[in-house]
Amino acid sequence: MGANALNTDDLTQTSRRTFLRTSAMAAGALALDASSHAQPAVAPAKHKPMAMGLLIHPSPSVEAAIAVVKKLGIPTCFLSLDAYIGKYTPALATQMRDTLDKYQIVATTAEVVRPEPLKWNFVEGPSTIGIVPRAYRAARMDALKQTSDFAKLLGIGQIQTHCGFIPEDPKDPLYEETVLAIRQLTEHCAGNGQSFLMETGQETPTTMLRVIKDVDRPSLGVGLDTANLILYGKANPVDALKILGPYVRAMHAKDGKWPTNPYELGKEVLIGKGDVDFTKVLSGLHAVGFKGAVTIERETSGPQQIEDVRQEKVYLENILAKIGA
Repeated sequence: MGANALNTDDLTQTSRRTFLRTSAMAAGALALDASSHAQPAVAPAKHKPMAMGLLIHPSPSVEAAIAVVKKLGIPTCFLSLDAYIGKYTPALATQMRDTLDKYQIVATTAEVVRPEPLKWNFVEGPSTIGIVPRAYRAARMDALKQTSDFAKLLGIGQIQTHCGFIPEDPKDPLYEETVLAIRQLTEHCAGNGQSFLMETGQETPTTMLRVIKDVDRPSLGVGLDTANLILYGKANPVDALKILGPYVRAMHAKDGKWPTNPYELGKEVLIGKGDVDFTKVLSGLHAVGFKGAVTIERETSGPQQIEDVRQEKVYLENILAKIGA
């Protein structure tokens, strides 16, 4: 997608219609009625509760990305699919599904946050991130619905995104609009046999809980990003679990430092070097019966990212063994 989303609505609607037509021929109709509770086209693969996972961007090479997960000895992955918005096809679904099967990797969740612009800071973030901003809401909702339909072909039972800087004031018109948008997305995902997850970060845990209550749909849940709560200065993840724990269905294991510049987010760092207490977080998740994967997200690239993930995997596995998870 281009950097400017102002002209993406027609394009995304067109690509969505094309995808639905071709998918219908190959796998039956994908756009289910919101009240439907049909099962996914492929039964979701299973993994052990609190199995290790890795967030990957399977572009440009699906096989190379999934092969890295296997090489690292990690049994699950979390798919970031922004590069494929508007390009979903049954053939791509078959390729991804076959590659996951080949390497015996379980894809737990699919996420998109685009189309752009996206400004990850405190100044421009509120007007550009998620489905809160009116200018980008329709295009992003369409991208999420496309992703839900595509993930159904892979047997993925969870769709996740950043909903954005949701207003803390429940009487703010943007709050009410966002609740309606999240309800629509949740119902679409439910029609595909999926949960819709809000990733923590831009909103306080209390605001997120209020949204969950106001949307009032059982398939709405939380994707807990342990670092984002700190990077955005919103909450300590240990305390956030006291509010959101029963609703957490996915997690990003990530570490970070609190923001000291009021215009910029805090800094993401290697797990164990930041302000997240992973022993308390993982113990808290275990206590509330969390069944999802412990998915590492390391926002570096190249060989250093691989080395970092290796270290983080050992660090987290030691904690999981200690708490009996």
